[in-house]
Amino acid sequence: MYFPTAGIECNPFVPFAVALGISFFTSMGGISGAFLLLPFQMSVLGYTNPSVSATNQFFNVLACPSGVWRYWHEGRLVWPLAFTIALGTLPGVFIGAIVRINLLPNPQSFKIFAGLVLLYIGGRMAITTWQGRASLWSRKEKKENMPTCEDKNGRLMCCHVLYWNMKEVAFVFQETKYVVATRALVLLSLVVGLVGGIYGIGGGAIMAPFLVSFFGLPVYVVAGSTLFATFVTSVAGVSFYALLAPFYPDMAVAPDWRMGVLVGLGGMCGMYAGARCQKFVPSIALKALLTAVLLFTAVRYLGQGF
Repeated sequence: MYFPTAGIECNPFVPFAVALGISFFTSMGGISGAFLLLPFQMSVLGYTNPSVSATNQFFNVLACPSGVWRYWHEGRLVWPLAFTIALGTLPGVFIGAIVRINLLPNPQSFKIFAGLVLLYIGGRMAITTWQGRASLWSRKEKKENMPTCEDKNGRLMCCHVLYWNMKEVAFVFQETKYVVATRALVLLSLVVGLVGGIYGIGGGAIMAPFLVSFFGLPVYVVAGSTLFATFVTSVAGVSFYALLAPFYPDMAVAPDWRMGVLVGLGGMCGMYAGARCQKFVPSIALKALLTAVLLFTAVRYLGQGF
């Protein structure tokens, strides 16, 4: 099949299958998989023009809802956390799209930028996972008589929101109370949105490790919120790229809709399955997975960029 905007030709089953496999594993950590799908499109399929970022975000638009619905169905979606992240990320996505088109259109420069960002996140994730260090931006309190909810195997999985205001977001998970500073969360989301808008990943691949390592939140809770925020910001990102396309007639800016549909459908299947299986995977394994894929991708990009 020929993909006109991408300017490439490939078997349509290949991007579908790759998107399904990537999203199955990454969705367990609250990541859509777009940050891994991007190097596959650029390095394997040869899709290197700026529209690859918009196509990647269109993948998020189609793929994320199935994972979000599964986490919500299981009572593990903290809506105040999800909305705060989404609202903080949106402005950065718009700025990031402009930066990507005007300052980082060259694939080599883009790979260096992406590699440095992912290297920092992966390094931070590795350190905090190894040391088990709690965040300065959140508090955890072990309480008796907290509201609880068990899955069919007797494990506590449901979240209960206590309150949400301009200062803090508080919720209970597995008999532990978590309190997150709202302003710090919004500020971090703004920066993540900027980087995510440039990279074309919606921000979830950056936000999830930060929430786990900096804020000390459990990965079982983070996953649904970051996927929801990724979906919201990706809708905005795709729309913005489409609006900008007429102003850059000599450059491919808008998504390749054919490629986007194929990878989006694959991601939709993978995310639903990943969200359903996540609660059966140990937390330390999920953190190790996040760390490994981040560092691998960072080293690969930096090697290609330099």
